[in-house]
Amino acid sequence: MSELARLPGWLWWLLAIGIMVLVGLIVVFAFWPRSSAPMIDSSEGLRIHPLYLGPSNAYLIETEQGLILVDAGLPGYSDAILRKLRQLGRDDLRLIYITHAHVDHYGSAAAIQRATGAPIAVHEADVENMETGATELGTVRDWEWLSRTLLPWVQPALKVEPTAPDVVLREGDRLDKYGLAATVVHTPGHTPGSTTLITDGGVAVVGDLISGAGGPHAQRSYADDWVELAESLQRVQQQAPDVVFAGHGRTSIYGAAFAALSPYLPGEVTPEP
Repeated sequence: MSELARLPGWLWWLLAIGIMVLVGLIVVFAFWPRSSAPMIDSSEGLRIHPLYLGPSNAYLIETEQGLILVDAGLPGYSDAILRKLRQLGRDDLRLIYITHAHVDHYGSAAAIQRATGAPIAVHEADVENMETGATELGTVRDWEWLSRTLLPWVQPALKVEPTAPDVVLREGDRLDKYGLAATVVHTPGHTPGSTTLITDGGVAVVGDLISGAGGPHAQRSYADDWVELAESLQRVQQQAPDVVFAGHGRTSIYGAAFAALSPYLPGEVTPEP
């Protein structure tokens, strides 16, 4: 420590600038939108276009009847989503489906709606939070102090737009009228109104029920109710989807790997992914 104290002032400034540049590069890399090649579900003729919007994922589900956007990323990612629509040569976005009312999933929904006219849908239990631009974390397991300290500062900086849904979802609702043969499954736990969208052909988009970051694993960082979250995971596993898309992480998760995931409950030892 005494050696560090003797460093000249200009070197301290150089170190500080270097650290700021490094942090800036990390932030740019983490939040820079990236998209992947489409994945084909040949059994029902769907194209799933993953959109890696910095820290979270969105998905464009392409059918002959139109497109469904599942989740919308943080505020500021509408241009990346609209650019993907232009690349596909499609102007028929029929629904913006929000899996749950956390800002990294609904943050750009209102801007996309203004550009496309597509209605926004979310489960009835998450309507209030989304309408007020809120993000309720519930119980935080990982990085609790950091999450609770930074969120009140970060949300105003993100300019979170209160987002009122046009469609209020409930358990068992169908999306056929929007061109997609799929069912809404209420999967509370991460938030009270978290949902999973399961197509008739076995594609599931689960939001933050699980994560693919660092290897597939059950949600183990944030929950409104950990017991409900575990029950929700087991419910979707019983549906035996062929492929699962998560709200975070760059990989799709196939049937056997998804079925093998264990729910996390506080106090239990979390197995390594």
